Amino acid sequence: MIDSQTALEIARARAAEHGWAFGEPFSVQLRRGWFKQNDRYEIETNAGRLGAKARFVIDAETGGIVSEGYVPR
Repeated sequence: MIDSQTALEIARARAAEHGWAFGEPFSVQLRRGWFKQNDRYEIETNAGRLGAKARFVIDAETGGIVSEGYVPR
């Protein structure tokens, strides 16, 4: 299982690949999986503020990106 810092670095690298802003503050939350689902990290950049946001869901077991999105406001 990866830790929250590793998940944040995976998200940062993917944002750089896409050319997305990756601004602080970050919100990193571990969500426990239900019924044989893997745990996952939900990461949001620029958390609680207006402006550009990147959002990632990362599988905590494999480090794979489950979903990603960007709002460039």
